[in-house]
Formats: sequence, structure tokens, C-alpha cells
Amino acid sequence: MDWHDIPSLAALRAFEAAARHESLSAAARELNVTHAAVAQHVRALEQDFAEDLLTRQGRGVAATAAGRALAEQLGDGFQTIAEAVADLRDRNADRPVNITVTPGFAGSWLMPRIGEFWSKHPEIQVNINPSCSVVDLRQEGFDLGVRYGAGSWPKLEAELLTEAAYWAVAHPDLVAGRAVHSLHDLTDLPWVMDSYEREQHRVVEGEGIDLAVLDVTLLNTNELALSAALAGLGVTVQPQSIVERDIRSGQLVKLMALRDNGLGYHMVTVPGRSSPNLRIFMAWLRRTAREDRENEKAPGGAGAS
Repeated sequence: MDWHDIPSLAALRAFEAAARHESLSAAARELNVTHAAVAQHVRALEQDFAEDLLTRQGRGVAATAAGRALAEQLGDGFQTIAEAVADLRDRNADRPVNITVTPGFAGSWLMPRIGEFWSKHPEIQVNINPSCSVVDLRQEGFDLGVRYGAGSWPKLEAELLTEAAYWAVAHPDLVAGRAVHSLHDLTDLPWVMDSYEREQHRVVEGEGIDLAVLDVTLLNTNELALSAALAGLGVTVQPQSIVERDIRSGQLVKLMALRDNGLGYHMVTVPGRSSPNLRIFMAWLRRTAREDRENEKAPGGAGAS
């Protein structure tokens, strides 16, 4: 198809609507444009075809023979387009929601909570891909990414979901009798961290600590890092939600809370790409994050001191 030989689609839409309604004003209302814009489109088509397409008839317009033939075929073509769009939307309505998340977010925030979503929406399949790799949402077919940062990713829409609250923790025996006012008070101790949890690394570095000068053992997963901390092998920085239970049981002690200013987990999407299931899932994420914040502020909540 050579689009250079086809007039403006806006002009064709305006003419088809005017011929169908037999009114320029009615066509303008349908297309949400001015009466003058419709008239200008029709004149442009008549000049392009060197043929009258509409004639005045009373207070409205009527299509000429050539105009009727063109309008009928345009109507069929626009209906085919509308049906194709509706068919694709219907298919997208029930397709799974494909999301990519960091392993840290998946383990510390999403998985402890997603059981509620599954119980409320068993009809919606959510495919979760935990990965530290940078992915292209457009090219790799993901509906949603949850990523840690300041929320600025080119050509994508980002909405803050939750701030990343981290605690520095250790086995009680490792820090017995030690006063801790900042992470600098812990630099002489051994550390254990996950090699791939960039969020944790950025939190530590944000406190002015150079990881290169620490006696830090890097492990392949955050589960190993946490197990090492529970065994008294080093200080670690962990998401609050992961270590609260161990702190309550006395297996770990909270040394200090760390919260990145301006950084957090964001819901990242491609502009204009959505589906009913994705909107339901994102609404659940927002509501769950809001309830967490409200619980933290409540007396006796996790954030209470």
C-alpha cells in the first residue's frame, strides 16, 4: 500500500461522518472538532479528487453519487478497523499480566502479600519474573516493571509505589555492648551482603560507606546473606519486612533504620499500553502499599518506636 496516494485519514473520517449524518455540525460533534474543520477537510478532499462529494440540501448536506460510493466504502473500512481493535482488546482483556521485578522486591514485599491478590482475583494470572537485569518493557513483552530508583526512566511512566525501608541488623552477640549511631560505627565488623541486591548496596553507599573498604562477604542470594547474619557472621542491611520477625524473636537486633531520600520502588509502564487485568493488579498494589503505610503510622505498628 502506498500511503502517499491516500488522502489524510482525518479528512476521510470527517467526510464519512458528514455524509452519514448529512450534516457538517453533527459530524463535528461526533469527531469533537469544529464545524469549520469538517468543512475544510471536505473541501480538501474535493480538491484532491477534483470532484464534488457533498452538496447543500436545506439546512444540511447530501452526498453526490461519487460521494455516496466513497462514503459507503469508507464506512466499511472504518468498521473493519473498529472490529479489529475491539477483537484485540477482547483478547488482551483476559491475557496474563507479565511483570518484571527485582529479586529484593519480590522476596521482601511482593511474595509475602500476593496471596491476598490471588485469593481475591483467581481469574487473573500474574507471571512474575524476578531479575536484576535491565529489561526493555516494549521489546520483551512486559506489562509492568517494579524498579528501584528515583523514578526517572526515559519514555516510560513511573509511579512511586513504596519507599524502600532498610534496617542494618546483626546477631546480638556480634554487636554486644556496642553503641551504634551510624553505619560508620560498624565498619570494623565483618559484613555479609547479596552480590546482586543493588538496592542494598546503594543504601549503604548513601550513608557515606565505601563498600570496597569493608570486610564484606558477598553471597549469591539474599537468603544466604540473611542466614549468615543469623549465624553471627556479619552485619547486613535488609528490607524491614524481611527481618521484623527475626528481631521480634531476638535472633537479630536492629542497629539503625535507613531510608533513601527520594528513592523507592516504582511501578513502571509503557505509556498507552494497558489492559483490564493490569489495571486491577496495579490498583491492588497501590491499595496494599497505602495500607502498609497506614499500619506503620498506627500506634503499635511496625514504624512505631
